[in-house]
Amino acid sequence: MQVPNLVSNHLTTGLLSYIRTTGRFTSGINLFEKLRTRDPEISSLLAQILISADEEVKAVRLLHNAVEELPMDYALLDTQAYFCQQKGRNEMALELAKRAVVSAPSEFGTWARLAEVYIALEQWELALLTLNSCPMFTYQDKDMPRMPTPDRVHLPIMPESACDEIDDQQPQSDVDVVHPTLRKLVAATFKGTFEKAYALLTEITKKIGWDQLLRVRSQVFVMEEEYRNEKHTAAPPRSRNASTVALNGEASEAAAASSSASLTTEATAVDDTDAGLSKPAVTVASEAVKAGSDNAEADPDHKTYTSFKHKRLCERWLDNLFMVLYEDLRVYTIWRTEMSQYKQQQIQYKKAPEEWEILGELAERLHHGKEGVEAYQQCLATKFSPRAMKGVLVNWQREGDIRSTVGAMIRLICWQYRWYSEVSRLDW
Repeated sequence: MQVPNLVSNHLTTGLLSYIRTTGRFTSGINLFEKLRTRDPEISSLLAQILISADEEVKAVRLLHNAVEELPMDYALLDTQAYFCQQKGRNEMALELAKRAVVSAPSEFGTWARLAEVYIALEQWELALLTLNSCPMFTYQDKDMPRMPTPDRVHLPIMPESACDEIDDQQPQSDVDVVHPTLRKLVAATFKGTFEKAYALLTEITKKIGWDQLLRVRSQVFVMEEEYRNEKHTAAPPRSRNASTVALNGEASEAAAASSSASLTTEATAVDDTDAGLSKPAVTVASEAVKAGSDNAEADPDHKTYTSFKHKRLCERWLDNLFMVLYEDLRVYTIWRTEMSQYKQQQIQYKKAPEEWEILGELAERLHHGKEGVEAYQQCLATKFSPRAMKGVLVNWQREGDIRSTVGAMIRLICWQYRWYSEVSRLDW
């Protein structure tokens, strides 16, 4: 959130997390019911708790009455849009998300919700335009002094926690084995709005493939070559506001953004610098990708995009995300290709445990859950890793494997207890 308010701040975030973690929904409902009598804006928080407590009928009634009283409260509209998303009613969620953006155009969350809805509706052009309009904020870390990274950590091991199954010790020289390319993956360091925006971009890529993503990008954003050809001619006419296109759903009439935005570079520029490397594979065929708008279907050749004035300039941060995404896809493709080749030759594919952790996180970022679990399991076969164990825990939970889930939880709890990092619930 850019500006904290009554319902969006660290305290409410902590309260919601505590209530959901402990399952004390009744206490949470009673608390927010009392606060709502003084401040109607609290209705959005109460509705979230009711939804989590499986009291959806009460939540819908509450949201209906609250929106009638506060028709432009973006927190209420966003909660409604989220609920419709969960029920698969994306058309209804679209109108709510648009109203939320109009109500709070300076907040990232409303724009991100709108982009999610466009992705669910397979309107790729509008999804990219909406993503380009998101207001990005610098991530604010915890307000505490930054301490230098210790060379090594030594904590006395409690006798009752000594267990070979959670031994994560490894030789110091093992760190040097990690390939420099894996350490330079920038996407792993994203936080805040940039992390969410990158997740949306990778979700589009998962559904339509890298080649089709570049195709859609070239349809809505100005390419460097186009700019060079046009900048010597007359200046394009003054366009509409850069953020109104996605709200109006007019993908084929994308207007140019402000002059402060940077140009989207050609995709071939990246290919030239990485000559000889494997190219990310196409997820789906070109003809299987929907354009995402009626205008695009009426104009399959996209002639409306041939003119410079109908395109928009890509924001510098989004242009950088495309480059980061390409690097992630390149490393992922090389990894899977090598794995396939080694498997065909019946040779064991070896990596350092930390490399398997990085590859597992890479696969998760690109929405390849099965491959991510495979990498985590390879890491756990060598040594215990809490990062890898959390990765397989989520997968087992998703698959409903109760025995494996409980076993992973026991190991993680023992590891946290061993290193004095366990969380204890306070009974108030």
